[in-house]
Amino acid sequence: MKTLIFSSNPILNLSEPPTRKLKIPTFQSTTTNTVVNHKFKPHANAKGFSASDGSIKTTSKKANDNDDDNKKKKNDEDDEIPQEVYNRMIVRILVSVGLPMGLGLAFLQIFGVLKEKQIWDVPLWLPFTTSLFTFGASALGIAYGSLSTSFDAERKESLLGFEEVQRNWVEMWKEEDK
Repeated sequence: MKTLIFSSNPILNLSEPPTRKLKIPTFQSTTTNTVVNHKFKPHANAKGFSASDGSIKTTSKKANDNDDDNKKKKNDEDDEIPQEVYNRMIVRILVSVGLPMGLGLAFLQIFGVLKEKQIWDVPLWLPFTTSLFTFGASALGIAYGSLSTSFDAERKESLLGFEEVQRNWVEMWKEEDK
């Protein structure tokens, strides 16, 4: 090791700073002497942004102004969530995420105390599987909390929300009419 560090070879000599300057290459176009600026554009074909054959739809703005305004008004009315529904959804999400996560942390604490006090030598697979199930259920709680909320502000929802999940699941996967 000492021979490598204290070698007289100028490449490995650490006492002097390197004298070479690195040249960073720049790309120039062949037609002009300016640096080419590459812009990356996403090539996603999201629903409503492209035709079925993959080509981009172009429409004249003047011809579709009235149709676009009517569609925007209709979509704004459909997409608006009342504040009380929003609050119920947040509460359901917090409960469906918080309870399994708290249960998983409590199980890990209990298993640790049992092993530390030498009451029971907990096998390693038991905390692993309990944390897998409880934290996995906590991760699924976001989807369940939002699907189990009734989107009708006047309607009284059930405690667990199974009926709402069935109704909202069908609504979520229903095809939109074009």
